[in-house]
Amino acid sequence: MPSTDMSIIGLILAASPIVQAVMVMLLLASLASWAVIFKKRKLLRESNRSADEFERNFWSGGDLSDMYRRISSSPRDSMGMAGIFEHGFREFGRLRKQQGLSSDQMLQGAQRAMSVAQRREMDRLEMNLAMLATVGSTSPYVGLFGTVWGIMNSFHSLGNVQYATLSMVAPGISEALIATAMGLFAAIPAVIAYNRYADQVGRLESRYDTFMEEFSSILQRSTQRASDEA
Repeated sequence: MPSTDMSIIGLILAASPIVQAVMVMLLLASLASWAVIFKKRKLLRESNRSADEFERNFWSGGDLSDMYRRISSSPRDSMGMAGIFEHGFREFGRLRKQQGLSSDQMLQGAQRAMSVAQRREMDRLEMNLAMLATVGSTSPYVGLFGTVWGIMNSFHSLGNVQYATLSMVAPGISEALIATAMGLFAAIPAVIAYNRYADQVGRLESRYDTFMEEFSSILQRSTQRASDEA
């Protein structure tokens, strides 16, 4: 009886076309999820660092007009919390030049502009998170399908054999179980990364909401002071 290559590579090459297709799908899903994981890790780290730096500058007592000019002149700085500030300050300044607007109308306009900027930023931060969730939830089932298909083929090949032995069944079952292992290998990092990054995105959103409330209070005091002086 010819010996069977029981190495992982040998079992993959000896698997049926359906099982091999499942393995290729899982490999591609795993590579795509890892690419998203590294990209998202870099993006969230930069977003947190940018928010920390902006808050230090914002609460340092500097002139907000100078800060706005610096941020608006650099597209790289017009992201995250700095972008929310830029949109709110620009809209507030534009409405302030118009005649006949109350302080509440100017404040509401600035808040709407900040809300739009925040939603765009959240879309950027949440991009591809759904893909991680999809890979994490479906990969085990895709791998299980490959395993079931491989085991079915293994037992089907024993239909014309009078005496079945473990050595006849073991290679087919082993190659089928590799599909399950690959499904778990693709799913586990994706699930861990999704939970971690979703939590970080939620924390950033909370920081943005808090800043918008604080900045709105500053703009409200500014309009109240201007009306008192008038």
